[in-house]
Amino acid sequence: MPLITVTYATSRQMSSLKSDIAAAVSELTAKILHKDPKVTAIIVKSADAADWFAGGKSLAEQNLASYWLDIHITEGTNTKDEKAAYLAALFQRMGELLGPLHNESYAHVDEVRGDAYGFGGLTQERRYIAGKLEVAPQKAAA
Repeated sequence: MPLITVTYATSRQMSSLKSDIAAAVSELTAKILHKDPKVTAIIVKSADAADWFAGGKSLAEQNLASYWLDIHITEGTNTKDEKAAYLAALFQRMGELLGPLHNESYAHVDEVRGDAYGFGGLTQERRYIAGKLEVAPQKAAA
């Protein structure tokens, strides 16, 4: 149930770019972080490349693109290796979509405690506990 916000800047003009970004991010999040796309929310925002500065110059001046991705996941649900693979895959895929990227392109994995994060009025911790209670305990063999 991650909440993902992607802000990007590029000179490329494509009517489908926002939906392409959302689809790519959803796919990578499911494949690498094992998050269910049915409960993944993605907000995609564009910024003007002339308004995005990295290294003292606008991206428009540098003829480069960039992005900032922020994803909120439940703490402890992914390994360091999974998060590293996710960040690397994001950088590659965003470069394919946006064009050559400035190295000052960022992704932040926010790991939030299960008792402080949730959706639909329930914390992730309560969802976990409810799921455990739905499974009938195994009886010991006599």
